[in-house]
Amino acid sequence: MAMEAAAVSSPRATAAAVAAAAAGAAAIVSSPRRGSGAFQHHRRWPPAAVAPPYRACLVVVWVLGFALVFLWQSTSVGNVRLYTRPPMPLPKRPAAASMGQWVASPPVYDLREFGGVGDGRTVNTAAFEAVVAAIAERGGGRLTVPSGRWLTAPFNLTSRMTLFLASGAEILGIQASANECDFDDVRSYNLKPLMLCDAIWFILLWCTYLPTELTLATSSYTYIKDERYWPLMSPLPSYGYGREHKGPRYGSLIHGQDLKDVTITGHNGTINGQGQSWWIKFRMKLLNHTRGPLVQLMRSSNIVISNITLQNSPFWTLHTYDCMNVTISETTILAPTTGAPNTDGIDPDSCQNVVIKNCYISVGDDGIAIKSGWDQYGIAYGRPSANITIQNVVIRSMVSAGVSIGSEMSGGVSNILVENVHIWDSRRGVRIKTAPGRGAYVSNIVYRNITFDKLRVGIVIKTDYNEHPDEGFDPKAVPTIENISYTSIHGQGVRVPVRIQGSAEIPVKNVTFHDMSVGIVDKKYHVFQCSFVQGQVIGSVFPMPCKNLDLYNERRELVKQSTLQNISDIDYSF
Repeated sequence: MAMEAAAVSSPRATAAAVAAAAAGAAAIVSSPRRGSGAFQHHRRWPPAAVAPPYRACLVVVWVLGFALVFLWQSTSVGNVRLYTRPPMPLPKRPAAASMGQWVASPPVYDLREFGGVGDGRTVNTAAFEAVVAAIAERGGGRLTVPSGRWLTAPFNLTSRMTLFLASGAEILGIQASANECDFDDVRSYNLKPLMLCDAIWFILLWCTYLPTELTLATSSYTYIKDERYWPLMSPLPSYGYGREHKGPRYGSLIHGQDLKDVTITGHNGTINGQGQSWWIKFRMKLLNHTRGPLVQLMRSSNIVISNITLQNSPFWTLHTYDCMNVTISETTILAPTTGAPNTDGIDPDSCQNVVIKNCYISVGDDGIAIKSGWDQYGIAYGRPSANITIQNVVIRSMVSAGVSIGSEMSGGVSNILVENVHIWDSRRGVRIKTAPGRGAYVSNIVYRNITFDKLRVGIVIKTDYNEHPDEGFDPKAVPTIENISYTSIHGQGVRVPVRIQGSAEIPVKNVTFHDMSVGIVDKKYHVFQCSFVQGQVIGSVFPMPCKNLDLYNERRELVKQSTLQNISDIDYSF
């Protein structure tokens, strides 16, 4: 009792006792073997527990704090939000129409996986059609044509498709033959299997083509070439009927219509129409329908054609009809410069927003021909060609022109830029051709930085190109030609640098020449020829311009105004 009283009455004594007890406990923990008594085993003492009332209070405080934090982040007090986090966007559910379409990388198909054989003999039409069907089913994809010679009849493309031609790949079109005994290539022909009909065809070709075009080397031989493999299609609505014959027309080797997002590209592979027998039969009047182009895309948009070679088309080589957003670049287009009738290089026809750049074209007709329908049919169809840019192109056309507008332009042609173009060894340089009956207009045409090298005529505007689909055209439907400019035109070896032939019915208005110097072949002739032309010459122009045009100095100050716009000095004698 005395000790308890002392402990109570003396706090210091109590503290000393507690300290002594703690020291004893520490000694026990740190020294497991103190003697041989009850302290021989190791003993661990648990930490002092928190009293139950305090533990309950901590749990309540923790729960309350969590609830307050949650409330702070996800609720608002009155109209003031305490903390705002951007809402997470909900994933959009795909529309029913787009279900099943590829989103990331499109599937890639090799033609060989579908039975294709690239030996130049086997017909691969079924393989091409099977791959295109697979791409259409998947909603898009790529058809890879590997190295080899892939013979095929015409086939169609589909939307969201890439046709990719690997290096060394060549797609060969089945040729037209009247008697199924034609040959594989006029420049590479095997004489061993010649029969009588083959000999006749060979003689015809020898008479048509120069001997240098023919090399009597061994080559594959096939007996399946016939125009019956080429489907017949309805006439183009803006032409009335087939361009060469009334009624249906042959389809193209590679065709597509009402498509979106189509690409034809590769590592400079080739699409070869093998048009030699078509050209022969056309000249011999053995065809009953208009020949088909090599590649034709109709009523389509977002088209890219690049890094390929197109050659030996039966008819026009690359024909885009009523299309929008077309880019053609790094493309080579070839056909014999003689004996290959109507093998235009690129024909944008009733197209808008077209870019043609970095191409090489050497063909048997116009290098590039911008069109928009023929007479009353083109007027009724009413689709213009507009917003077309041609840049950095080299063209050779020994029988026609480098860049033409028309003559089929009855839907109208406007806003055309032809820039940085080199035209060599050709009959004409840049040409606009039309006639009464065409109607519509050609306006806002800019030619800039054009080089001529060895041409017969450099600049041509012709208004009496009287070729019509039938007798139903309206001769009173005359076109308007205005706002044409030629800037930085240079060259050498040109017989007639300028021939602008307007007429009383179709005068040419507001033509501008600026910075022009073209070397001529013979100075004794008047080589800057005009008729019914109104316009101006700015600064120095050689050769001397015609009297129809106003003269301005480099500061665009009027020097001499012409009153002779309607005189004519057109001379076709040289």
